[in-house]
Amino acid sequence: MSGPAAPAAADEGFVHLRSGGVSVLLDARGPGLPSLLHWGADLGEAVDPAALALAAVPAVASSALDDPLRLTLLPERAGGWSGRPGLTGSRAGRDFSPLLALQEVRRPGPGRVVVVGVDPAAGLTVEVELELHAGGLLRVRPSVRNDGEQEYALQELACVLPVPDRAGELLHLTGRWLRERHPQRQPFPLGAFVREQRHGRTGHDATLLLAAGTPGFSNRTGEVWAVHLGWSGDSSTWAERSPATPPVLGTAELLAPGEVRLAAGERYVAPWTSAAHSDRGLDGLSDAFHDWLRSRPHHPPAPRPVVLNTWEAVYFDHRLPKLLELAETAAALGVERFVLDDGWFLGRRDDTRGLGDWVVDRAVWPEGLRPLVERVTGLGMSFGLWFEPEMVNLDSELARAHPEWVLGVPGRTPLPWRQQQVLDLTEPGAYEHVLGRLDALLSDLDISFVKWDHNRDLVEAADVAGRPAVHRQTLAAYRLLDELRARHPGVEVESCSSGGARVDLGILERTDRVWASDTNDPLERQTVQRWTGLLLPPELIGAHVGPPVAHTTRRASSLGFRVATALLGSFGFEWDITTADEAELALLAEAVREYKRLRPLLHSGRGVHGDLPDPSALLSGVVARDGSAAVFCYAQLTTSPLAVPPAVLLPGLDPGRRYRVQPLRLAGARTGVGRAEPPWWQAGEVVLSGRVLGSVGLRLPVLDPESAALLELTALEAQLG
Repeated sequence: MSGPAAPAAADEGFVHLRSGGVSVLLDARGPGLPSLLHWGADLGEAVDPAALALAAVPAVASSALDDPLRLTLLPERAGGWSGRPGLTGSRAGRDFSPLLALQEVRRPGPGRVVVVGVDPAAGLTVEVELELHAGGLLRVRPSVRNDGEQEYALQELACVLPVPDRAGELLHLTGRWLRERHPQRQPFPLGAFVREQRHGRTGHDATLLLAAGTPGFSNRTGEVWAVHLGWSGDSSTWAERSPATPPVLGTAELLAPGEVRLAAGERYVAPWTSAAHSDRGLDGLSDAFHDWLRSRPHHPPAPRPVVLNTWEAVYFDHRLPKLLELAETAAALGVERFVLDDGWFLGRRDDTRGLGDWVVDRAVWPEGLRPLVERVTGLGMSFGLWFEPEMVNLDSELARAHPEWVLGVPGRTPLPWRQQQVLDLTEPGAYEHVLGRLDALLSDLDISFVKWDHNRDLVEAADVAGRPAVHRQTLAAYRLLDELRARHPGVEVESCSSGGARVDLGILERTDRVWASDTNDPLERQTVQRWTGLLLPPELIGAHVGPPVAHTTRRASSLGFRVATALLGSFGFEWDITTADEAELALLAEAVREYKRLRPLLHSGRGVHGDLPDPSALLSGVVARDGSAAVFCYAQLTTSPLAVPPAVLLPGLDPGRRYRVQPLRLAGARTGVGRAEPPWWQAGEVVLSGRVLGSVGLRLPVLDPESAALLELTALEAQLG
């Protein structure tokens, strides 16, 4: 089923949500919270929920509870759940084991349901919101209210979703700085597999998604279920099963002891968990996430501009003549946004000082930034500026004036990281100071874009009273972003966190793209971008052409490989392009023109990925939603064990249409000479049906390691007979 979410159907206490080929079926007959009978493939309109519920009741095992286990939306100890509970907390050790009774089921709109449960004895009320969106994405958000007179110390409030026993394999991601989001696979174990992030931010090693699927699931095949927690602080994600309990996937904010203490009447609302099901492998998961992201009212509406960021061009060498030359060269290439990175503010001559002093350094900029801003905008480009508002250097006017604004346990300074500390945004004075400085700059100058950085973990994060502060610090950062966006609605924001350490749907509620990694090395970027794209569509992933020798790895790469890698993202440059020769500049101008021509397709189509027999290569592409066009990138990462590439299947095409397939030769990409190119490539095109391209494939040139071949496909006519 596709299109808008169908209304919730009811049949004697059952709620059935259907949309995007997905069904969510709740047994809300009570007396406890509803159980999730089914989350997966669409069950159709004719399903008998009572019969399904009866068929789903398990047998009673020997030496077990006398009654069958009933898994509710918040699994409870009192209900016999021996795994990780949905709600954990107490009042000084009491009321630790609630038994929630169903109070109400509300249906506020199509595809939405709100379940309310109460335990008067424990003094708790919980709500669980569920939304099934048109593309099949399920979002779940629990909350808990303290109805008692005494304080309730919350330890965890989780989203727990069952998956079937056939989901026998897990996929999750890990990484580090400059090598974010690399996949790991393993069997779904008996016991708990837990990924915890204790960085005070999402983390370079964050899993992004935790997926469970039928063994051997791939980019295009297999049935898969996945969860993502939209939160930018500490988090926990897990897969759990036991001999006595069914398999589940869970997410929760990871709270420190005493971090959330609810006074009488106070309520804690957990972050949204987004969950997707696919019967078409990992690409089906991505479809659900991408469709939802693109449906948001605040999704970037304008074409994603070509960006030039100055970091790897000038670093801290801020000389106006040099920057003007860089801007003029960029404008001549067709660049649309010029971003001045780190180094413009008071005392910032290196990365050890100045953070927190958000005023223009008149020693470097005697006339302020206005001459540069006016020249950039006069050249037809918009202007962007780098900030790191959540951080402070101890060598700064701000830290010297307000040492109490450093986030840390009173009496000691947290371990330094890049010689910087975290600014305590939970302190009203610190919050108002940063808000005022940023607001003044955005009001004074024609700034349309902010690169918002966050370059360290929160180590031993505590407020001035010594209480754990990651939760409130994260909410304060959200509030700061929200307030600045409200005051300056035309300003776009990029989330950067020493590259890709804050990539999550919580930060993307208030930003317009993410910086996927601090490395512009295209070989590293191929993997980083592919797995970032598991969650995010290309228009939200910043991807830049770096210099010939990568700043981060010292690896030399061809211009063609750098351009091909950046093309399937939010395209730009991070390179001193004034050092390029005339031939390179001509190729870069051509690449910009081609990106502008292709971005309506690249930033609206469906992402697809090939299941290749050769592990040394990656195939990524975007196919128009109506099947009328496509672009593919075949990247040869390392040497291949094969002398010539095998036939490459192009996924996602309309099998009933014929496509003209043409090489997309950008930036002088070298694919080999003579017989290293197959005849159709030398001829410049071949015409084949989508069925043939998807099941037989076509041959590509022999590629050098660290190079890529780009293909453009255009449908020639409507459906074949």
